[in-house]
Amino acid sequence: MFNFAGKTAIVTGAASGIGEAIALELGASGAFVIVSDLKEDGCASTVATILDRGGKAAPFAADVSDPSAMEALVAFAEDQTGALHLAVNNAGIGGAQAPVGEYPIDAWQQVITVNLNGVFYGMRYQIPAMERAGGGAIVNMASILGSVGFANSSAYVASKHAVLGLTKTAAMEYAQKGVRINSVGPAFVQTPLLTDNLSQEMLDGLADLHPMGRIGTPEEISALACFLLSDRASFITGSYHLADGGFTAP
Repeated sequence: MFNFAGKTAIVTGAASGIGEAIALELGASGAFVIVSDLKEDGCASTVATILDRGGKAAPFAADVSDPSAMEALVAFAEDQTGALHLAVNNAGIGGAQAPVGEYPIDAWQQVITVNLNGVFYGMRYQIPAMERAGGGAIVNMASILGSVGFANSSAYVASKHAVLGLTKTAAMEYAQKGVRINSVGPAFVQTPLLTDNLSQEMLDGLADLHPMGRIGTPEEISALACFLLSDRASFITGSYHLADGGFTAP
């Protein structure tokens, strides 16, 4: 569907789930993919799949909550291919479940550090690299919870609302400098973050919250993210795009 030949892309949180699906689609579409995640073995697995399918990729284990690691990740991408053109800031965590008045302080700080600061740290170094390359595109992975609330998930909801504001502001700043920046808002998706931590009964309950009667797949989110990265979306920046099975429609 897409042609990313000659492009270099960074995908964080790419060891599994949505990040893995995006990395695989970018690789299948001709991009050289820098596969990043905390999990070295997960990075290696995703890279191996891309290579087995005839694509180009390299692993780089990194913690998005560490600005020096994000700087090193971008430097690695430029060292590997000479330029950075595309980035997906996808890494994130769910956090504790508790009402605001009982939410653990350390859990709040961890979620904000990974989900919000991690996106900022990524863009802080990705954007100058893309300017050096003559332009590029970034997708920040938000959530449906970037636009609505969800009880007992205050840190996650706050972090994703903040990602939207950060995305819009950066998009305005770089709109005339050749760097497009958008965000994607998935509803509940079949990822290890979800399916490894919930019973089938709970998963069925979540599916019922979507008018389509099911949760999404990583590939469905990847299709939207890759479109936004592609030249087909050349007039789209600063936007928030939902892939939610109708979750936010009511």
